[in-house]
Amino acid sequence: MNRRAGGIAIGLAAVLLAACTAPPPSTGPSTARTSPPAASAPPTTPPEVQPAGDVEALASGLQAPWSIATTQDGGVLVSERDTARIVEIGEGGAVREVAVVPGVVHGGEGGLLGLAVREAGDGRGRMLYAYSTGEGGNRIQRMDLAGGPGGYTLGEPETILDGIPAAATHNGGRLAFGPDGMLYATTGDATLRGPARDPASLAGKILRMMPDGGVPDDSATGTIVHSMGHRNPQGLAWDTAGRLWAAEFGQNTWDELNLIEGGGDYGWPDAEGAAGLAGTIDPVAQWPTSEASPSGLAAAGDTLFLAALRGERLIAVYPPREGVRDAAESVDWFAGEFGRLREAHLAPDGSLWMLTNNTDGRGTPGGDDDRLLRVRLAPLAEG
Repeated sequence: MNRRAGGIAIGLAAVLLAACTAPPPSTGPSTARTSPPAASAPPTTPPEVQPAGDVEALASGLQAPWSIATTQDGGVLVSERDTARIVEIGEGGAVREVAVVPGVVHGGEGGLLGLAVREAGDGRGRMLYAYSTGEGGNRIQRMDLAGGPGGYTLGEPETILDGIPAAATHNGGRLAFGPDGMLYATTGDATLRGPARDPASLAGKILRMMPDGGVPDDSATGTIVHSMGHRNPQGLAWDTAGRLWAAEFGQNTWDELNLIEGGGDYGWPDAEGAAGLAGTIDPVAQWPTSEASPSGLAAAGDTLFLAALRGERLIAVYPPREGVRDAAESVDWFAGEFGRLREAHLAPDGSLWMLTNNTDGRGTPGGDDDRLLRVRLAPLAEG
């Protein structure tokens, strides 16, 4: 079942769209303005958008931040990988420690990674989910989230899944709730390679589970494994059609953007990039590993934004679209301006937020690093 969804966009040079023309990327520096996020009804997002205007700093002085989670009442929570802290970003860019997740073991790429908020359900109140590395491997925990902006508190962690293989590298770690109400998680191959295509292993997978960690009734595999054959996926996002996309680190040749199918096999370690391997699914787009290393992934309408670590840029991807383009196309933004980018997150007000990751031991931090950045999104200019 070798399938290609519309072809492969190779390289990161700015590409003019078949039926639209994007103006030059903004090169304006981050401003000193620190506007606090505000709760509001989600705006209607056009199918295809691009960054517009200056990039502003919402917060600075973060320590190896990894994930952003927002609440319906306007709260903004950020995880710090190495300190195991969950912090709240408040008025004027204030950073307040909400909690330190107990039992987190930091080492290499392990530590406190992804966050996700579930507002209510199962007779429980609002809960914060966290993916972290513990003594026995990676795990997913949930905690009661009480209070409101400026005064959030967290209850004791409850582990809903553990035993996910962990290593100094390739831990995956992204969490997100899908439009179906299920919890999705990315796991890395923990450098083991082979288990990535073994459906009995939790390594190298995208997982889909009930909010309590149980197997959904409509699971494509009969387990919490949703897809396999992944090396180190760290980005999850859904487009307007409800399709799931994932960003994935390659090894030495190709980083990938994949359209995820339940029960699908994406080929690692036997395939990297569009290999045409029988029984596997090729990526929709790919980039040289020296130019991308995509971690966070956000969807704004049908535009996908990848936060690139090694590539030190934001990549806007326009997937195949009937009557517009047959293959995915990509445009680079902010190359080299902010250093390593770990996370891309569609904010409640329709803007795009990014986390820099220059204090993680691999970047070159500036005096304000790491930062939470914001840029406005505007409709793609039509030619």
